[in-house]
Amino acid sequence: MLLHGSDGLSYPGRYATAARSIAAAGFTVFLPHYFESTGDRRAAYGEIGSKFPAWLAANSAALDQVVAAPGVARNRIGVVGISLGGALALALSAQDARVKAIVNYFGYLPGQLRAARRFPPTLILHGDADRIVPVSNAFAIETLLQARGGVVERQIYPGQGHGFGGAAFTDAASRTATFLERYIG
Repeated sequence: MLLHGSDGLSYPGRYATAARSIAAAGFTVFLPHYFESTGDRRAAYGEIGSKFPAWLAANSAALDQVVAAPGVARNRIGVVGISLGGALALALSAQDARVKAIVNYFGYLPGQLRAARRFPPTLILHGDADRIVPVSNAFAIETLLQARGGVVERQIYPGQGHGFGGAAFTDAASRTATFLERYIG
């Protein structure tokens, strides 16, 4: 599953590129339109906290559909989340053992994770110049997951903000494919 960020599908090319990259590595990709659950096209910053539970429930329902889809290996489900989608991926994995791996692209640490006890292997990718979701979130996620005995890999890209370009973009895509292959391939 590929979970979009707070921009929703306002820039569908961005998520199409991500989906193609993951698919090129041999994985089937599902891109749930979870904002439909609240009638939104984009997330308003001030409403993220109040709508997060509805979006999480929508992604949980989407996961049910994914595992029921023909040809899907139910024991090999990974979730790649971008920004808000990264926070949702973490929350989904904490409540659903069917998620076997997470890739978190510059996502934040949702508050409800502090009580969670299980996490699948997680790859954290973040830019140290991110002004939307500060890089401190990457370290907080890593610390929490490690404290719960989780397997965590982290890559911080110098000079990169909330999105990667150039060599960082290529490296992140490669790390994503390698990580998913290792844990769900």
